[in-house]
Order: sequence, then structure tokens, then C-alpha cells
Amino acid sequence: MTTVADAHGELVEALDARVRAVVRREGVDPQADVAHVRRIAEAAVRDHDDRSLTGAVTPVPDPSAMVAELVARVSGFGPLQEFLEDPSVEEIWINDPTRVFVARNGRHELTNLMLTSAQVTELVERMLKSSGRRIDISQPFVDAMLPDGNRLHVVLEGITRGFSAVNIRKFVLKAARLSDLVELGSLTPQAAAFLEASVRAGLNILVAGGTQAGKTTMLNCLAAAIPGGDRVVSAEEVFELRFPHPDWVPMQTRQSGLEGTGEVRLRDLIKEALRMRPSRVIVGEVRAEECLDLLLALNAGLPGMCTIHANSAREALVKMCTLPLLAGENISARFVVPTVAASVDLVVHLGIDHAGVRRVNEIVAVPGRVEADVIETEPVFDTEGGALVRAGGMPPRAERFARVGIDLPGLLGAAS
Repeated sequence: MTTVADAHGELVEALDARVRAVVRREGVDPQADVAHVRRIAEAAVRDHDDRSLTGAVTPVPDPSAMVAELVARVSGFGPLQEFLEDPSVEEIWINDPTRVFVARNGRHELTNLMLTSAQVTELVERMLKSSGRRIDISQPFVDAMLPDGNRLHVVLEGITRGFSAVNIRKFVLKAARLSDLVELGSLTPQAAAFLEASVRAGLNILVAGGTQAGKTTMLNCLAAAIPGGDRVVSAEEVFELRFPHPDWVPMQTRQSGLEGTGEVRLRDLIKEALRMRPSRVIVGEVRAEECLDLLLALNAGLPGMCTIHANSAREALVKMCTLPLLAGENISARFVVPTVAASVDLVVHLGIDHAGVRRVNEIVAVPGRVEADVIETEPVFDTEGGALVRAGGMPPRAERFARVGIDLPGLLGAAS
């Protein structure tokens, strides 16, 4: 016996086939021209409803919902499209076709969406086609940017057990400037004013935190404070930075081709950035030996910013001292530690509280001193009683603040 669900599925498949046939016949790019696909879908549903008046076919119960489903199947990403369009969803991941999760407000939940292996494979192929990147046995991992700015990460079956693992981190623009972070409760007005002044003064800022703590959002907000007369060059694994600036060159890495050549690493981009007459260099995230190239750039007097995974400001500095050692045996801690101390001026550490709210936990100054191979720090802002408050530390390079007309003691005031 045919159920209502079966009948609906058959109707969707029939209309889907009809829409795809028209798309192919007219040579429409379904992802580049969504409006055209919607018109084709509307015409197909309208034609079906006209035929239903004769009794030849059953009518469509909800034409507008049917059009939306057809557009999602043909131009979007099928069953995942509703989550991609939901502004409350921050991330989507597939552990296996029957276990699809989403994250909302820093917390994750299992959805009732049930896919098939074929659907997951088809979705991944469609997403990668739009990004220009590939995944295969020789390249079982991929990071890619989708057309709407969302970030895709896939680990191929064989590396993961049973099924390919898929993560889609949505680009949800909740804050574009430091003042927006104040409104969201992530930052106090005084701390925001201090960070904006530090960017204007040209301090080197390291943004640290765990996964989904809001590091990229913070980096975007800091970058938005860069004076318009500066020339900015950024380097990322995939394009994630988005901030308004009149003189900005964004660059991203590239995978090797099928013949194993053509790879462009983050180290390569940082080196190239230095040849492009930058006033500022921004690195999306340092994870490995590219940290050495960034340190050399910062140590040469070029202001910059980057993010790093770390559980505290102190651990971020330790990691900055460790990652350059991956660059080769001729790199020693004796060189790296004082270089980090001299190159990093501020560390901004972020976290997610018990309610899922992203907050700045501490802002730490690095005065440049090293004692027994340990970099000294001074807390400028710290968390007390769940609130970010002024601590006793002062940032280095006070002359840079004075040079751009910023009254640093007046801005920071006395510690609470």
C-alpha cells in the first residue's frame, strides 16, 4: 500500500527530474543562477497543478513549499539546505548518514534528518565542485569555502571508520566591529576601546581560544579597526576573513593537483606577503612551521595579527614558542623564545561560558622580558566573578599610542 510519504516522495522525484531536464536543456548553472532555477521550478509546479485539474495527477498540497524543496535539491544542498538557511544554526556535521548534528548558540543537537550514503556522497561532490577543490584516496582531507562563505571540511571514508565525516561551519556574521562584540556581551566598552586603540597604534596581537570560541570573528573585528591608509595583506588556509578595508589583498592556500604539484602552503603565502609592500600582515591561523615565518615578519617591525588554538593566553605564548621548532633542526628555543617575547605585544584569549556565550576571558600584555626561558606577561584585563575587569598591566610600546594621539593612561585608567 502506498503511503502519503511515498506518494510525496514520488511527486518530488518526478518534479525534480522535470526541473533538472529544463536546467540542462537551457544550459543554466544551477548554483550561479538560483533565481532562474526558481522560475523553472515554479513553472513545473504550476504546470503540474494545471494537469491535476483534469484528474490525471494529484495536486501539490503546498506549492510554495514544493518550489523551495525543488530549488534546494537542484541549486542548493538538498536536505541540508534548511539548516544552511537557518540563521540560528552555526555548524552542521555528519558523523554517518543517519546521524546529522547541528550547533546552535554553542551547543549541539542531533537532528531527525536521515540520509543515505549516496546522498552524502552526492552532497560532498556538489559542494566541492562549487569550491574548485577535490578529495580522493591520495588527498583524503579537504578544506573548502562554499559559495555563501560557509567552510566545508571533509575526511574521506577509510581515514574515518565506516563513513566520510563532513563538517560545515557556517559564516554567521554577528559582529563586524569591536562595538558589535560589546553589544553581544563578549567584551566591555573599555576593553573594546583599548583593543581598537592597540590596532591603530600598530601593536602585534595574538587571538587565542578553543574551537568555535570566536577567534575569526574577533580577528575580523580587530582588522576592521586598521586605519584606511594602511595596506593589508592576509594569508589563510581558506578565505574566512571579511572586513571593510580599501587596500586589502586576501590570499589562501592551494592543494596540489592530480600530478602532485602546484601546492601553495601557508608558509609560501606569508613569504609572498612580505614582497607586496604591506603595512599589516594578518594570518588566519598558525598551526605549524608557518609560525616561524610570521614571527620573522613581526620581528622585523611589520605589525600583524593572527589566531591560534590555546586554552589560555599563557598557553598561546608557549605554543608560539613551540611551533617554529617544527621548521627544522637548526631552529632552537634559544632563538625562538626571545623572538616571541619581542614580537607579540598582546594576547586576547576567548572562551565559551556555560550558557554558550562567547566571551573575552583575558587580555594580556607581553612587555618583552624573558626570565629562565619563560616569557613574562602582564594582565591588562582579566575575568573576575564572570566579568571582564581592568587589571594592573600596561601594554608595551606606549610611544606608538602617543604617536597616533591616544592617551593610554586616560583610556585604561586605574585597575579595579
